[in-house]
Amino acid sequence: MKKVMANPNDPDMLDEYDFSNGIRGKYAQRYREGTNLVKLDEDVAALFPSAREVNEALRALGKIIKNYETHDLTKGS
Repeated sequence: MKKVMANPNDPDMLDEYDFSNGIRGKYAQRYREGTNLVKLDEDVAALFPSAREVNEALRALGKIIKNYETHDLTKGS
């Protein structure tokens, strides 16, 4: 098998990368549909070791916000 050299114009593409078994466009449809990825700052990420924990915290915060918005706090009750 002929060894293909990495693109000399792209320093991130190393010779040892092998895409010979790759499937072109495998995730293209998913990408077109959009994603909801959010990069957390390091200090925030340190508080949540998993995506599950981030989602649980955000759901809890969402419930608090929703509860706050649905109660009329100006009446003092």
